[in-house]
Amino acid sequence: MRTKSSRSSQPENNATTADFAKDRAWVERETAASCFADLRLARRFSKLLSQMSEHIGATIPMACQDWAHTKAAYRFFDNERVSEADILAGHLASTQERVGNVKGPLLVLHDTTCFSYQREDDSDLGPLNHFRSKRGQKRETAVARGILMHSSLVITPEGLPLGLAAIKFWTRREFKGCNAAKRRINPTRVCIEGKESYRWLENLRQATALAVKAEYCVHIADRESDIYELFCTAAELKTHFLVRTCVDRLARDGSCTVSAEMNKTSQRGLHRLIVKDKSGELSEAVLVIKYRRIRVLPPIGKQRQYPALTLTVLHAVERGTPKNREKIEWKLITDLPVKSMTEAVEKLEWYAMRWKIETFHKILKSGCRLEESKLQTAERLVNLIAVCCILSWRVFWMTMLQRTDPKASPLLALTEVELLLLDEITAVRLGSRSNNKTLADYLLWIARLGGYLARNKDKPPGNIVMWRGLSRLTDIQLGFAMGAKFCG
Repeated sequence: MRTKSSRSSQPENNATTADFAKDRAWVERETAASCFADLRLARRFSKLLSQMSEHIGATIPMACQDWAHTKAAYRFFDNERVSEADILAGHLASTQERVGNVKGPLLVLHDTTCFSYQREDDSDLGPLNHFRSKRGQKRETAVARGILMHSSLVITPEGLPLGLAAIKFWTRREFKGCNAAKRRINPTRVCIEGKESYRWLENLRQATALAVKAEYCVHIADRESDIYELFCTAAELKTHFLVRTCVDRLARDGSCTVSAEMNKTSQRGLHRLIVKDKSGELSEAVLVIKYRRIRVLPPIGKQRQYPALTLTVLHAVERGTPKNREKIEWKLITDLPVKSMTEAVEKLEWYAMRWKIETFHKILKSGCRLEESKLQTAERLVNLIAVCCILSWRVFWMTMLQRTDPKASPLLALTEVELLLLDEITAVRLGSRSNNKTLADYLLWIARLGGYLARNKDKPPGNIVMWRGLSRLTDIQLGFAMGAKFCG
């Protein structure tokens, strides 16, 4: 990325298409450490990432614009020497660099999502789950097919996404449902390496290895990650976790449970917050806070394998029964100490950040429209999803950068050409020029290109208007470059 301290207030007339290509610095940064078997594959990947970033959500032919580039993209996704690990290697290295520049705690958000596709039963896409489909007067059981993805996203406590730290894709050979599996075998007696949930431990290790200091990381996840092996793995790696619990584990010497101990604990304080109901109306919720340090035991079938751990259990339950929304009831478990209400509220705010990874997945599905792809095999689809993961992070990063660091240098996220063009757009719209614009000012105008109205009471721009604005800005850049080439 260029780092000139000053720039002209007018676009340079000698700008060319080559200059425009050089300004895609972020693509070079995210692909610099990519590791492909062939240099030509690395060049094709860089070109493909740039093309798709200019047409987020478009089909491959739309992004590539002609048959030669479209055919090259299809060959890239189908190449046996290309894997999702090769595609994401550069981004993971860039994430590690950004993480190294942050001093203080880092929140690593973990979650699983699935991509569903309408394919024939003989495709290599595995089953996701069962659902009931109604045909006429008869209900039939069908199976959704697709790909599962478990991702780990690193963010700052302020909510700025620094990038992916780990990712895993897989397909299932069969799926009979969790309840059916429990009727055949006790899941607490199965080795964790033989379970699908082992992905939580794999990503925990990979994400922790990416951090400069393991003790800076706080791994945050929902109830699906309430796995005792995960707690022990975090202790082994000397990192931290904050998990929403769903299992009532044995406590103390095994004569009682965690819930029984928490029922004996008196409330430590109240916390008030503003929440939205299903209709978008705001209301105040009053949470009763309890926390306690408890000795937690592993499952009975695994007490010879794993030691007991002393952990902090934190309960936040809403007073009364709210209207038009679910009652807030969070039961969290962490290895971090909680000695005051301030620390307890901090942990609640950190867990509330877990929703950021849901937003990242929404950008993948709604913004990049991955579930509308017509690629047939799982390998091709996984490679496409890996490319779009980088694009989705970029959109999410720019959206949150406008909120978390609005006074930062515009060159942190935008190029010289982009800044010059946005200056011209604002001058035309406002009828005057303003100097000393911040990054927030420029990102706001990108959002306005995407349909953001910027009224006084409007919330900060979201991801949808941001990716629309980026696409429009790309078209404006292309028109400017071509005009400079032909008109001089």
